[in-house]
Amino acid sequence: MKQEKNILKWFNNELSEQEWDDLKQSDGFETLNKIAHYSSYFQAPKIDAEKALLGFKTSHSTKKEVKVRTLNFRTLYKVAAVAVIMLSASYFMFFNNDKSFETRIAQTKTLVLPDNSEVILNSASLLSYNKKTWKDKRDLELDGEAFFKVSKGQKFTVNTDVGSVEVLGTQFNVKERGNYFEVQCYEGLVGVTYNNTQVKLTKGKTFRIINGIIENVEDFNILEPSWLQFESSFVEVPLSHVIEELEIQYDIEILLENVDTDQLFTGTFTHKDKNIALQSVTIPLKLSYKIDKQTVTFYEYGKN
Repeated sequence: MKQEKNILKWFNNELSEQEWDDLKQSDGFETLNKIAHYSSYFQAPKIDAEKALLGFKTSHSTKKEVKVRTLNFRTLYKVAAVAVIMLSASYFMFFNNDKSFETRIAQTKTLVLPDNSEVILNSASLLSYNKKTWKDKRDLELDGEAFFKVSKGQKFTVNTDVGSVEVLGTQFNVKERGNYFEVQCYEGLVGVTYNNTQVKLTKGKTFRIINGIIENVEDFNILEPSWLQFESSFVEVPLSHVIEELEIQYDIEILLENVDTDQLFTGTFTHKDKNIALQSVTIPLKLSYKIDKQTVTFYEYGKN
């Protein structure tokens, strides 16, 4: 064993650090180990170490350069992305029980819920609920505006960022856009919860909050929201909210030139003709407008 160690030690001393590392990584190092090992048991002619060294250096210098394959991170990213997509798809197929519906600008959509309740979504709105828990808990999340015809049964709850609405079986409309929150009862009894305050609405009653302030609203006697007939109606609503609804229904951007958006508007505009709609809003407020493609500018009458 001592002779074996001496042979390897001699090679280590005679080679540079890089050459010694290369030797250990080469195919011949295993052979050299075997020669050193077996030579410790035999008194055969001693190995010509210098000759062996020369042979190693010669083979090392003439050996084809080993190609080092670097890890292709782009390929790795693709594989990882595919894995993420597959895992995500598996999750949504087998574990995600959320059901959601969304409408684009100038679009409405009619939905039938698992209990046969009917929902009509107004433009730019989002509605979601959990399919798995629906039989035990009729809860929905709403962002935007929707009209509900609820089948009788256990409590039916519509949650929004501002407040929640609870019913057993009735017809009502919920609108939540920006700083505007409104609930109107068209049939039965509706319970509204806002900041730990509960309000009961009967047919023809409205609960409205604008910029965090509860507004007093007159009773109404219509059978359904006007937007179901492709019209938007307002009673003493700040112009800013009327403008927002115009933008949603017509996919336009409205700019203002010295226009007071806090002034109140009472009236109706159609969803079927942009010019008529704009006139319906601007004329009562003594405003004018100009159109440049999808941009509309409101300004004071006679100023331009």
